[in-house]
Amino acid sequence: MSANGEPFIRLKELEKFYESRAGRTYVLRQIDLEFEQGEFVTIMGPSGAGKSTLLHILGMLDGEWGGEYHFLDNAVHDMKVKHRNELHKHYIGFVFQAYHLLDNLTVYENLEIPLSYRNIKRSERQAMVGDILDRFAIVGKKDLYPNQLSGGQQQLVGVARAVIMAPKVILADEPTGNLHTEQGREIMELFKALNKEGTTIIQVTHSETNAAYGSRIVRLKDGWLERS
Repeated sequence: MSANGEPFIRLKELEKFYESRAGRTYVLRQIDLEFEQGEFVTIMGPSGAGKSTLLHILGMLDGEWGGEYHFLDNAVHDMKVKHRNELHKHYIGFVFQAYHLLDNLTVYENLEIPLSYRNIKRSERQAMVGDILDRFAIVGKKDLYPNQLSGGQQQLVGVARAVIMAPKVILADEPTGNLHTEQGREIMELFKALNKEGTTIIQVTHSETNAAYGSRIVRLKDGWLERS
């Protein structure tokens, strides 16, 4: 719960659609959802159900939608882009299936990127990157570039980058989709540990195995919430 007793995240009649000559095509329809702080929630559904779209809206990477979105007492739906971006930078870590590391930067430099969004002294940045390299056991990879890493190592760096600012929530979009079984298990065990430390985790996955790490499953079909 937030300070005023409201849920950590609350969506009310959230909708997303695209206009074309053929008319309006809905991706999400009348989504009413609540997430409590410290939850580990999985969003599931067939391809085209709107899962990734919902996650991108939650992550404030998509601002073109209707309805209400409340995050930590903030009315995201009434915010200007600048303020929404600030909220994202301070509270949200995003893990992508395709890693989204910057190819021309080393592992160290990729991890330092989120810290550059804030007015953090260089010595503090160095200490924070050093801590995260040690925590994720990737100190030996710090001077390598993404194309010199395996898929599992790249995703590990992607998770480390999402975690370095100690976000309130981590949003993960098919985080193990490109990984071998053992690599995927390591990532999910890492999410489980972060959740135990108090980080809210919301993941999109097709994997029942990955879903079992969470405490609740939200199912989408054709843009609608499936009611149990």
